[in-house]
Amino acid sequence: MYIAMNRFRVIRGEEETFETLWKTRERHLNTVPGYLEFHLLRGPAHDDHTLYASHTVWESFEAFQAWTKSEQFRQAHARAGSTKPLYLGGPQFEGFQAVIMENRAGETVDSAA
Repeated sequence: MYIAMNRFRVIRGEEETFETLWKTRERHLNTVPGYLEFHLLRGPAHDDHTLYASHTVWESFEAFQAWTKSEQFRQAHARAGSTKPLYLGGPQFEGFQAVIMENRAGETVDSAA
């Protein structure tokens, strides 16, 4: 499993606009092999921004890489940068390879296996 995250420092007062943009955005993720889940997360508010993270879960790093090179990726990001500035700086990408996965039943899967 691979988790891809982008952190956004959304300018205070622009949170509703930012969330609406994501709610109405065409993501095309459900058509991509290896895609599992998407989440938009709102974090703590600071003096000048509110922290957000977009979070996608993939079957593997290779599935994520294929997404970034796909036509669906280009379509999903076609409007990026076309709105007024909503966040400070650019998004900060972070990618994580799963090491241990445990389900609700307490069953653990070693992802290296």
